[in-house]
Amino acid sequence: MALKRILVVDDEIGIRELLRDILQDEGYQVQLAENAAVARAIRLQERPEIVLLDIWMPDCDGISLLKEWGNSGLLTMPVIMMSGHGTIDTAVEATRIGAFDFLEKPIALQKLLKTVSAALKHGEQQPKSEMSLVNLGKSPIVVALKERLEKIAASASNGPSPVLLIGPKGCGAELCARFLQSMSAQNGATPWLQLTEFNQLTTAPLDILESIRDGVLYIDDVAELNKAEQKGLLLLITKSEKYNVRVVSATCQDLPKLQTEDLFDHNLLQMLSAVSLRVPALDEHKEDIPELALAMANLQFEQSDIQYREFEVAALNALRNARWPGNLAQLDAVIRNLIQTSLGEKITLEDVSRVMHQFSTGASVSYAQAENTLITPTSNHAEYQSATQHALPNLAQPLREARDDFERMYFMHHLESAGNNMSKLAEIAGLERTHLYRKLKQLGIKIK
Repeated sequence: MALKRILVVDDEIGIRELLRDILQDEGYQVQLAENAAVARAIRLQERPEIVLLDIWMPDCDGISLLKEWGNSGLLTMPVIMMSGHGTIDTAVEATRIGAFDFLEKPIALQKLLKTVSAALKHGEQQPKSEMSLVNLGKSPIVVALKERLEKIAASASNGPSPVLLIGPKGCGAELCARFLQSMSAQNGATPWLQLTEFNQLTTAPLDILESIRDGVLYIDDVAELNKAEQKGLLLLITKSEKYNVRVVSATCQDLPKLQTEDLFDHNLLQMLSAVSLRVPALDEHKEDIPELALAMANLQFEQSDIQYREFEVAALNALRNARWPGNLAQLDAVIRNLIQTSLGEKITLEDVSRVMHQFSTGASVSYAQAENTLITPTSNHAEYQSATQHALPNLAQPLREARDDFERMYFMHHLESAGNNMSKLAEIAGLERTHLYRKLKQLGIKIK
């Protein structure tokens, strides 16, 4: 069994070496960092099981480094803060940010070993790293979104009300729902269920509530429900308070318009509209893109055991200045592509240009490139047909997004061959016209 790795960060050489000797005698593998800069470099290259982090250092205090790791997706291991001048306020601040525990110097041997052992057990029980609302950004529009979500979560004392999140596909609605889940944690993790089998809403809505009691139920696009499923969801929401379940629905469609077309239940819309929030598109907070891109990259390095590579400033600026009609999902796919296909020691402006433009009209796209690249529709059918005829959906993304990419390609192909005739397209696809129109709108396909 591999030795557990511990990173000790302290500017006092005597304390560093003493902790190293004690922990090595206990069978741990220990690395030392004399300041925050060295600690950053080590953390980027590998993931230690635990970090012992001094608060007072000459180049950067430990609290700031802890925040930095948290904001960039690198706080994936328990961190034990250390200080010879500790205060209760400092300890509370550190644990609020994400530290596991706080040790005052001089550190008693038994206290040190007990805390390290507890931190190791805690780290083994942690779920795998994933994006969170913290990574979404610090722009005013995102900060306001977080504050509104916090207010919604704080108002759950009288029972969790349903929440409707409105925004374009891939804008981060699930991150918002996960944030509400984390804010409602009681005595451990709050149960979570993303509903994908919508027929359960008509056959057994109360069974769904029972299975997710005291938790959060998430529906990715409530506009996809048929009329019977909408009535089932309405019944489920009316009973959700009894089970202490918060229902969070998202949509990228105009629900009031669907209601006027008799495609969405009036009573359900009124229920969902009581607490609703708009989630901004990525193009509305471009200033967050550099940090967001780094967080996505760090997550890939963490999960895939790939050697870390830096992004050149020019590359990050190019990402910030690009258009992102596919929002977070598109940015994530581009970051995955850059990590897997860039050849140099750093990811450069040329790499970003290559990935962002390889599906332009007339570009020659290989199978290997297509397998790792997100396909984005254009408003021009002929351009889209030319750009995707040799391409496959991004097979590295979640099933739901890959399915959307395939359906988009399928409908664009047949819409072109049918000469934009909706009756022919409905016959080819085997769909009713109303369902077909809704599906095309959901996929962002404009009809000439």
